[in-house]
Amino acid sequence: MPINWQHLRQYLIFVCIFTLSLFARANIIEVQNHDAMEMPHAPMHEKVLNITGDPDRPVTLQVTEFTPPGPGPFPLAVLNHGAIGDTSPESQPRFRITYAADYFLSRGYAVILPMMRGYAGSDGAVTAHGCNAEAMGLSDAKDIRAVISYFVKQPNIDAQRIVVAGQSFGGWNTLAFGTLDYPNVKGLINFAGGVIASSCWSSKSSLENGAEDFGAQTHIPSIWFYGDNDKLFSVATWRAMHDRYNAAGGDAELVAYGSFMENSHVMLNYPEAHSIWVPKLDAFLEKVGLPNRPIYPEYMPTVFPAPIPQSAQYAAIDDVNAVPYLNDQGRALYQHFLTTKQFPRVFAIGKNGAASAQSGGFDPIAQALTNCQKSGRQCQIYAIDNDVVWNQPAARPLAPVPAATHFAALEDPTAIPYINDAGRQGYSKFLTFKKPRAFVISPSGHFSGASRGDDPVAQALALCKKTSQGCQLYAVDDAVVWPEEAQK
Repeated sequence: MPINWQHLRQYLIFVCIFTLSLFARANIIEVQNHDAMEMPHAPMHEKVLNITGDPDRPVTLQVTEFTPPGPGPFPLAVLNHGAIGDTSPESQPRFRITYAADYFLSRGYAVILPMMRGYAGSDGAVTAHGCNAEAMGLSDAKDIRAVISYFVKQPNIDAQRIVVAGQSFGGWNTLAFGTLDYPNVKGLINFAGGVIASSCWSSKSSLENGAEDFGAQTHIPSIWFYGDNDKLFSVATWRAMHDRYNAAGGDAELVAYGSFMENSHVMLNYPEAHSIWVPKLDAFLEKVGLPNRPIYPEYMPTVFPAPIPQSAQYAAIDDVNAVPYLNDQGRALYQHFLTTKQFPRVFAIGKNGAASAQSGGFDPIAQALTNCQKSGRQCQIYAIDNDVVWNQPAARPLAPVPAATHFAALEDPTAIPYINDAGRQGYSKFLTFKKPRAFVISPSGHFSGASRGDDPVAQALALCKKTSQGCQLYAVDDAVVWPEEAQK
């Protein structure tokens, strides 16, 4: 069960679960503040409640509640946590920051996030079950059922529309919860579900056997998400779990989405993964008759259209000189951006040379653009994570550009026809310009150069033509384009 990773948001693993129980009670604390960088810029109406868990072994569980605008009644989504590696259960923070909550709020759901017994502010202790992964999941599922039984009696909750989802440890609890056959639970959502017990010699066999038993007892449709580079559960393990679950009578749709970043197990913690799971989850919710369209888009982060263009389309991610518009200060900021290890990371640029770098947080794309626009003009995203996504033709020369010639070496100002010493000094300065750039000369000795604008070729030609005739390109970017026959 322990999971060892570096987390992007405050909590990495979550579970969405729903249940009913007649024995629950609650104490409520209103929470007014939330982390503006980590959570949506929208009202969360956050509350922290203490609710009694499974009545057969009662303890008090700590539960967070979020609701969208309005009085309801809202369909219910319960997001249940997992385990953070190298952190004891009682030391884990209260589970409250997750894109899963943002997703369901945007679709108009009330969201609850219960802490399992022994975790964070919940009483009791984690119970070890050795290699019996099935028993572990069922114990947690009964606590979740007790929590939901409190909420379905509240006037702002629609008890007829419930969905259950979870990731990792929580995904396993979700599958276990399905065996309880709770009324009005329309679907189960399993994101990389499973557990690894240090006391078990074969967690793989335990998971496969448990999945088969769960499938035989579950009549609720489910959708499963697994990636090829999951650092906890191998492809062979989760495929066998899914096959045996369905063979035993379960109804599970498998979304095998391949690799994601360095570890697909934590893909839910990154906005880059939204294109993987959001459309599939929307379709699944629609199939089971639950709300599935965004009615409060302010709860969701800005997501760059998928797939993100590859860096080869414009420049390599580490090519600092290829970034348009920037001055030396902006390029220094970009170099610092390249050293940032926290993803997602975003770099934005403006046509007047403004730049902004942002890493982490709820909506790094929007934050980068907002910061850039404080001093910039027409800011746009240049890079996300390890990809250059800039594909604006305005950053490249738009006017016709002749092919490179062998007239002279780029660095040789003495070879340039027509111009005098002042012109050669101007050319030496041009060689320090950032790309895109262009240098123009005329038979009368006039010259001009331009860099980083919308169309430096056209700009350099226009400047030259203001004072001279016969203006012609000599160099563009890193190539001399002056025709050899023109000198003759």
